[in-house]
Amino acid sequence: MNIDGCTAIVTGGNRGIGEGFVDELLAQNARRVYVAARSLADAQAAAARDPRLVAIELDVTDDAAVAAAAAACPDVDLLINNAGAFGMTTLLSAPDMTAMRAEIATNYLGMVAMVRAFAPILKVNGGGAVINVLSAGGIVAVPNMGGYSPSKFAARAASDCLRAELAPQGTHVAALIVGSVDTRMAAHVTWVEKTSPRDIGKAGLLAARHNIPEHDTDVHAVSVRAHLARDPSGLAKAMAKSLNPAAR
Repeated sequence: MNIDGCTAIVTGGNRGIGEGFVDELLAQNARRVYVAARSLADAQAAAARDPRLVAIELDVTDDAAVAAAAAACPDVDLLINNAGAFGMTTLLSAPDMTAMRAEIATNYLGMVAMVRAFAPILKVNGGGAVINVLSAGGIVAVPNMGGYSPSKFAARAASDCLRAELAPQGTHVAALIVGSVDTRMAAHVTWVEKTSPRDIGKAGLLAARHNIPEHDTDVHAVSVRAHLARDPSGLAKAMAKSLNPAAR
């Protein structure tokens, strides 16, 4: 994937990791970047700073909105699935399943919907690439993220399936394993070092450029992966103990 001269769409591109991707795409000389957000006003505000940025109103959980975005962006050769929903609750303590349904709808089904809509466009435009922004919570279950973590596990599995399906048309799928990032969504996370959104963007574009299937983007993600490889049962116990100090 050649970033120089590419045309990309970034879901949730108006802030956080999405904004980091937009900044890095501009720095690496993308020809055009569609900045997608649920609110058109937010997308327009984010896109106003550079003539290469185009605002798109998009809710990835709305099939009609996804189809409209694909129709409006026929020149895309890089799809960055960054839109996400993030909650901090256990599966049983949540008052109902509303937040969990939103996480599955956004983090998993919304990602798949975007790939389904844009895969034909990528094919026509030479193959290109898909970058799925996932999480360290998608390689190890985090009990106090009872909706978010399973949704990212599902998105990771879907990335593997999509990579196999899209390989014949020359479309690479990169799954990014992201740890802790300095964003508004993760403002409550205080127990680990946070990586800048721009650095996540750099890591993601590197994965697309070099056809890396799954890429750990930051120190936290790398440490979780290493612990998982070294002592998977120990990591599971540590996750359980963070929820219940008496767990053994």
